[in-house]
Amino acid sequence: MGDGMTGERAVHRTLGRDTCLSLLCSVDVGRVAWATDDGEVTVVPVNFTLAGEDIVFGTAAGGKLDAVRSGRMISFEADDLEPALRSGWSVLAVGRAEITAETEPAGLWPVPWDRRPKPYLIRLHPERVSGYRLLPRGGGVSIERLNGP
Repeated sequence: MGDGMTGERAVHRTLGRDTCLSLLCSVDVGRVAWATDDGEVTVVPVNFTLAGEDIVFGTAAGGKLDAVRSGRMISFEADDLEPALRSGWSVLAVGRAEITAETEPAGLWPVPWDRRPKPYLIRLHPERVSGYRLLPRGGGVSIERLNGP
């Protein structure tokens, strides 16, 4: 069924905007995606922070910066999964982004995992935010005792 239900038990739950934004605060890596004029889609991981509802990430010159400068729609996805329980959540935000002024507070800059310079700070202003939570399903976890009964 398309409603996320299996029998009487929900498999996933649709999340509201506020819950989605709250979940984004619990992770520091997401993925930014955009399409070129010829339809080629690029998806890259970024470290990010939230500033209100805006998603903020640093970048160097290249495809991300070109997509922002050309006014393309930008998608941002982040998730957190628990494979042993087959549960987790995923959030998708879509909107336009801008290069912010260099006067942004230093605390707003996300700390990148790689140390390459990222001189441009990008703010994605989400027009749409959606998400879902995968609920744990029974039978996904087993316990094995290694010592004794």
